[in-house]
Amino acid sequence: MAFYRQWAVQYRTYNKNIRLSMAANMITQVGLGIFIVIYNFYVRELGYTEAVNGQIISMASLATAIILVPAGMIGDRFGRKRVILAGIFVSGLLLFSRAIATDGTTLIYLAFAAGLAGAFLQVSGIPWLAENSDPSERVNLFALQAALMTAASVIGNLLGGLLTDFFSLFMPELSSIRLTLLIGAGIYITGVIPAFKFQAPMKRTEASPLPAGSPGKKSGFSKSGFKIIALFAFSQMLIGFGAGLVIPYLNLYFAGRFSASASTTSFIISLGQAATAFAMFIGPQVVKRVGEVRAVVYLQLSSLPFLILTAYTENLFLAAVGFLFRQALMNAGNPIQSSLIMSKVDDGMKGLANSINQTVFNLGWALMGPVSTGIVVQYGNYWGYAYVFSITAVLYLIGSVYFLIVFGRNQIKKPSSAAQKTG
Repeated sequence: MAFYRQWAVQYRTYNKNIRLSMAANMITQVGLGIFIVIYNFYVRELGYTEAVNGQIISMASLATAIILVPAGMIGDRFGRKRVILAGIFVSGLLLFSRAIATDGTTLIYLAFAAGLAGAFLQVSGIPWLAENSDPSERVNLFALQAALMTAASVIGNLLGGLLTDFFSLFMPELSSIRLTLLIGAGIYITGVIPAFKFQAPMKRTEASPLPAGSPGKKSGFSKSGFKIIALFAFSQMLIGFGAGLVIPYLNLYFAGRFSASASTTSFIISLGQAATAFAMFIGPQVVKRVGEVRAVVYLQLSSLPFLILTAYTENLFLAAVGFLFRQALMNAGNPIQSSLIMSKVDDGMKGLANSINQTVFNLGWALMGPVSTGIVVQYGNYWGYAYVFSITAVLYLIGSVYFLIVFGRNQIKKPSSAAQKTG
């Protein structure tokens, strides 16, 4: 209880913008959690193959990868509030459209549009929190934010499976899935309510001391900043390629290899999300002991044995346990990485930094989707998933070792004002 009271006290110290942002994110994550855990089943129930599911996921990720950098720059230029509001509203409308569409080509086009719209929301969240917080707050703030979003996803995942199974008692399977998707879309779009109440952020203590009107003050761009972003981006690209092979298809993995029902699959995925939420709170404690870089690497490496377990087991319980621990440990380092990159670049590059990292991560999802589904179709539900999970483990290992070598030995500092002037 003392642990939770500590975090509750810390939450009350955050300003109104941060608390509203957390509320908006939790609402949208509940709706999205309902939608995502069921949507693959919707496509399959329409009569389309696993390959079509792969195309839909790949197109959404490709669209996100294409637009993330411009979206980040638009956020830097026009303000996060407008971008976040537009992202929630348009994404919500597209979720409604995706829930009623039936034509295969339309499903792919809508997925692409959803990827474009979602990118504006995705790329603005971390910079918005950074602009409304001091550097000393961010590791804990990003951990709390990620934990709350994950907890909201747990609720959404559980509701998605339970609602679908409940509605299927009274209507055909396709209709029950569609109704669940519409409920998820309705919850999602109500996230605009707290977002409307956002106010212009106060300038934080890390603001550049350059005088108003100077080139550095306007953009904050620098060669050093771009170098840091590029180093982070390569690490994210390796992790993104690995994640793109398995993460979008976990519900199909449980359903295909173990014939798990929608509610069972959503329950397992929800348990993984709940474990992730708890692990988010552990991350800052690991940082205090070993530092930010080593905390990220240790957490990621410790997830690999559980990934291998999930790849090769034929027991549903062991698969669920492996998934649960892999999910928690691998994702626990994400808020730490976000805090690290936000502390290394100036305000004028925060949106760009976040968008580039998100771009390369989503590029992995876009390119690996057809590869993953192709391997599973060719080799079946056992060896197909065993191969793709093993490839993911290798990519995670390479990415973690790279991150340790680059950021563990070199103490990369935030670009100075002088560097901004000459960059």
